[in-house]
Amino acid sequence: MIPIEYFLTLGAILFGLGLFGVLSRRSAILILMAVELMLAGVSINFIAFASYLDTDAFSGLIFALFVITVAAAEVGLALGIVLRLFRERRTSNVDEASDMRW
Repeated sequence: MIPIEYFLTLGAILFGLGLFGVLSRRSAILILMAVELMLAGVSINFIAFASYLDTDAFSGLIFALFVITVAAAEVGLALGIVLRLFRERRTSNVDEASDMRW
């Protein structure tokens, strides 16, 4: 059996890379990808804790499915906003989107 520390380390690395991507990038598409990395790290931690703490309960798996569902909805909505921004401003740079008048 693989120790839980490996899964927690993987989740922390993914979350850290995603946080770095959100804070350092200017492109809206790259920021969305970084947010997805953060959510993947959280899902890995939920599943790791669910499998190691109580193998009969499915609470961690349910939370992970909820995170995946929220991530899919977030990407759909955010990509629509980014497409609208690109059509209006000809850029996906978030610095250019500070003025939200259309």
